[in-house]
Formats: sequence, structure tokens, C-alpha cells
Amino acid sequence: MDKLVKLGQDMALLWGKYRPMYLNGIKNTLILALAATAIGCFIGLLCGVLNTIPYAKNDPLPKRFLLKLVRVIIRVYVEVFRGTPMVLQAVFIVYGLPYFTDNALRFDNIWTAAILIVSVNTGAYMAESVRGGIISIDPGQTEGAKAIGMTHVQTMVNVIMPQAIRNIIPQIGNNYIINVKDTSVMFIISFTEFFAAPVSYTHLTLPTSDLV
Repeated sequence: MDKLVKLGQDMALLWGKYRPMYLNGIKNTLILALAATAIGCFIGLLCGVLNTIPYAKNDPLPKRFLLKLVRVIIRVYVEVFRGTPMVLQAVFIVYGLPYFTDNALRFDNIWTAAILIVSVNTGAYMAESVRGGIISIDPGQTEGAKAIGMTHVQTMVNVIMPQAIRNIIPQIGNNYIINVKDTSVMFIISFTEFFAAPVSYTHLTLPTSDLV
């Protein structure tokens, strides 16, 4: 019990001393997670729709080739960004790209880099969620829309997507929660979020001997 009381006192002391820094870190975390989730949803929506455009054997060869190429590119993007840790993606984008391109691709704004990294990662997960949401809709609705003369675009906009988006809303919320937690990874590129704020202050103020 005494240890719990001491822990509470220490937490109150830290909050009183570093409150502005904690609040700034919380603000940065929530803004980054919200912006990245919104952009990631747009990326996922675009990839999911492109990945489900139908084609038949009697379609022109250029159309079939283009759609197959788009599907391959989306599949590679999804597999790479879902199959690798976000910390690895952050290190490669912020430090690897400038190295391999002789600083042609370089991020001078840390906010831009952080939003890009989390958005692209979120987009890879959302692409599969959107694709699953579209596939989950009864094919009879697509057939019915075609029977009354609707084009593929009209069918997607007016029939399929409203239902698919309703189905993936819980996944959007889940991704936002995941992004709130995963923003701590951005500490590796010196982005000051909730986890990085007190740690960076400690490293700047305490002697090295006290950190060991």
C-alpha cells in the first residue's frame, strides 16, 4: 500500500512539473492519429475500389492489362506495408530515402514525414477492409443495378459503397485507436508525441551518468 501511495505521489509530482510537455505530447498524438487515419481511409478507399473493378475475357487487351497491373501494384503495396513493422518503414522513409537518392527525397518537416508514414501504413490495412466490405455486399445487388441500366460507377457510388462504408466503420475506429498507440513509433524520427515528450526532456536535462 505504501508503494502505491508513493507511486501516486511521484505521478502527481511529475504531472505538476511536466504538465505542459505531457499535454503537448497528447495533442500531437491525437492530431497525428486523426490526420493519418483520415488520409489512410482515403488511400484504402481508392485502393479497395480499384482492386474490385471487374473485367471480362472479351474486354480490350489494354484494359485487362491495366487492371491487372493496378491489382499487382496494390497487392505489393498492401503486402509490404502490412508485412513490415512501422518503425522499419519510418526509418527507411526518413533516413533511407535521402541516403539512396542523394537527398533528392528528403523530409525537412517532421510533421509531414510522420503523417505520411502513418497514413501509408493505415492505407494498406484499410485497402483490405474496403475490399472486404465491397465483396461482402450481395452480388445480386450489382446484377440488379446493371439490369436497370446503371454503369459500374453509378452502381458503386449509389448501391455498393454506401453499404460497404457502413460495414467498415468499426474498422475505421479500430485503426484510429491503433494509430493513437502506434504514434509512439514516431519517436525514432524525433517526432515529439506523448511518449517522446518526457523522454526527450529527460535526456536534455539530466546528466548522462543519471541515465545509466
